[in-house]
Amino acid sequence: MTLRRRAPDGDWSVVGRAVTDADGRVRDVSAGPLPTGDYRLEFATGEYFKASGAAVFYPEVFVTVAAVDGDAHLHVPLLLSPFGYSTYKGQ
Repeated sequence: MTLRRRAPDGDWSVVGRAVTDADGRVRDVSAGPLPTGDYRLEFATGEYFKASGAAVFYPEVFVTVAAVDGDAHLHVPLLLSPFGYSTYKGQ
């Protein structure tokens, strides 16, 4: 997974990278709280499904979120199946 932040000019810069653990979770992707701004989580789902021998319909999933001051921790689950996904802001 790659975490990118949108700059004022609209360009995206990488602010973190991580690999899911055995439970399919990423514990930390940034060194500290995120400043207010737009962030994009990029998931390489095709690699995951190919490794498990499953069909790949969504080879990548991008989730864009808005962090605000006070968001010391963001929990953004990606629930994934071979032919669909959902996400939400967790606690």
